[in-house]
Amino acid sequence: MASIQSMLAIGALVIFSIVSLLFNSTVLQTSTLEIEDKIYLNAFSLADDLIEEMKEKAFDEKTIDFQAINPWQLTLPLGKEGETWPYFDDVDDYNGYHKDIDAPHAEGYSVDCAVEYCQADGSFSASQTYYKKVTITVSSKYLRDPFQMYFIFSLHSKN
Repeated sequence: MASIQSMLAIGALVIFSIVSLLFNSTVLQTSTLEIEDKIYLNAFSLADDLIEEMKEKAFDEKTIDFQAINPWQLTLPLGKEGETWPYFDDVDDYNGYHKDIDAPHAEGYSVDCAVEYCQADGSFSASQTYYKKVTITVSSKYLRDPFQMYFIFSLHSKN
């Protein structure tokens, strides 16, 4: 009789140990996902902040004072025309932009931006168009993969 009770007690301890391990594993997995979500939310916020900053700028150097009518009048190659950040005056000044972020709750992030002419559907264009595709890449040692956000700026002619 004592041996049966001992076996039942050992069996109960084994089941309790297994349940405890599974519970701890689930709690750890949930905590990891929660932290990962916060990291990706920070990356999203950094990319979105840069896009919002770019929305305040002119579409092109040639459209600061007037709106270019033909695409061939727009700037090529894309990039800065002598400006430095934060004094960029048009969207393509951000081509090649890089910034390391070390703010509270966002330390160790790196933001990079590329700007290219594209078609209305977002596909690459080798010549000037009324559309510029912005690709913002946020990387960090805390991210598994770099976070990318795309945005298309457009200029509509007055024809």
